[in-house]
Order: sequence, then structure tokens, then C-alpha cells
Amino acid sequence: MTGPFVRQHQLRFGAPLPAGGTTLSWRGPAIMGVLNLTPDSFSDGGDLLASGAAVRAGLELRERGALVVDVGGESTRPGAAPVAEAAELKRILPTIESLAAAGVLVSVDTRKPAVARAALQAGARIVNDIGGLQDPAMREVCAAAGAPAVVMHMRGEPRTMQHEPRYEDVVAEVGDFLASAAAEALSAGVPDVLIDPGIGFGKTVEHNLALLRATAALAARGHGLLVGASRKGFLGSLTGTGVARERLGATLAAHLVAARGGAAMLRVHDVEAHRQALVVAAALEAESGRLRPSEPSADEPPPVVSRNDKGGG
Repeated sequence: MTGPFVRQHQLRFGAPLPAGGTTLSWRGPAIMGVLNLTPDSFSDGGDLLASGAAVRAGLELRERGALVVDVGGESTRPGAAPVAEAAELKRILPTIESLAAAGVLVSVDTRKPAVARAALQAGARIVNDIGGLQDPAMREVCAAAGAPAVVMHMRGEPRTMQHEPRYEDVVAEVGDFLASAAAEALSAGVPDVLIDPGIGFGKTVEHNLALLRATAALAARGHGLLVGASRKGFLGSLTGTGVARERLGATLAAHLVAARGGAAMLRVHDVEAHRQALVVAAALEAESGRLRPSEPSADEPPPVVSRNDKGGG
């Protein structure tokens, strides 16, 4: 089988992983679990401000099927104000240290080079930068640590990004930006990148829908594609669901479209629901509606719930 739910993906690191090797490999769309340590996140702000609770939540995300746990200490919801560097570090470092010590593959969600550097020193292995690695200092931090990065597209910055965003061709413009930013990162020594179209970051409802419809085209740009539509406001606009936590059905619909289009990773709040949805989608798309005998059975980790398979550099 060669469909999107069993397609091989990989992410290269510039330093050995705890399990050995410098290449993380998986099949089908992997899950990145969201761990927000902020008092004002758009969907779960304030829930996990205590370090112990955050560590338990991060471990649960991994146990439920997250390949990566994405730890963030600054809200990037529309209209959010920047957070001081010291405050962001205070929120995230104890949790990153504990999760990394427990063997969790941690990404740090930050746009500040100094925060990224400290988080990598604390045990994070991936940098998730909504700024698209446009700051040369961020590229230098990733290159020096041998950390791959998520390069995301955003029009403007969180405080202003939803002020009448305009594009002539949103798919082409976002795709071209991601290709250019990825090339710039790699040329600066960043070992590898995932590209993220930035659903909800400086886009209207129609822009977001166009990007989701174009998942296959974006995934063909030559880099692993990460999609994060989880609980986003445009889903509330479409469904009339004002409470972010109540947008799970809408999130699953959007992410299954992205998965079928070849997304390598999905950034989600509800890991278990996504694990189940991806398992069923994979089974439905397999020959005769079931997985081949050579594929993991329902009693084993399925191909869409990715594991830390290691390979060569």
C-alpha cells in the first residue's frame, strides 16, 4: 500500500536521539499533542499552569499516541500580546526538563531565539516557530543544536494578523513562502524542517478552507507537511460553535482531509480522538477495508500512531 495513511515520513536531526540514530521515521500522519502552559490560550488557557499537572498531561499525550508533545508558554491566539522572555521560560522549562527526562520527544512552541535555546538545552529536540524562522538568530539556534524546526506561515503577528488579511492566491503565496523559508533554514544549517501553512494565522475562513483543500499540493513541496486546525476559530465560524473545546467534530473533519492529502503530522489538542479517527480512516482506505496482515493489527500500535523508529543519519 502506498496511500497517505501508510506513507513513510522522516525528520532528520543533527544530534543523536535518545533511542539512537539521527532520523525519526514514521508511517502515515503522526500526532503532535498540544501542551499549552499559558493563562490565556484560546482554548485551554490556565488549565496546566502547575508544573506537575503539565507533566502528567504531557505523559498522557504520549501514552495516547502523540509522537511529539509541543510545549508552549506564549499564547498566539488572534489579538494576543507578546509575553516577556523570562515569563515564558518560567512557564515551560520545568515541564520540558521533566518530559525530556521521561523520554518524551518534546518540541518547543516559541518565536524567541533565547527561549528556543534554553528549551533545547533543557531537553526539547524540535523548535516550532510560528515566525517561520525568519529571524536569523532562530536559524542559528536550531543549527547549533542540531534541532529540526517547524516553519510556519503567518501574515503579520498575533496582535494584528486577523485584521483583514488579503491574498491574490493564498495557496500559491503560502506555498512559495514555505518553500523559500525552508530552503533558507536548510542553507543555514538547520538539519530538517516541517512546513506548516499556518491555519488560522492571518487567514479568513475561505483562506483556511482553500489551504486545507490544497493539502496535497502543499505536501508535494518537498518537505513534510504539518497541519494544525485544532479547535481554530474558523471552525467555530463554520459550525456556529463558540466554545473552542466543543469543536472536536469540526477539527476531526478538517484533519482527516489533511491526512488524506498527505500531511505528515497533525497538531492536535485531542490526541485519543485523533488516534481513533486515523486508525479507522486507514482501515477504510486499505484493500478490502482492512489492514494487510503485514501491517500492525488493532492490538498493536497502528501505522498512523507513530513510534520513534530510528534510522541512519
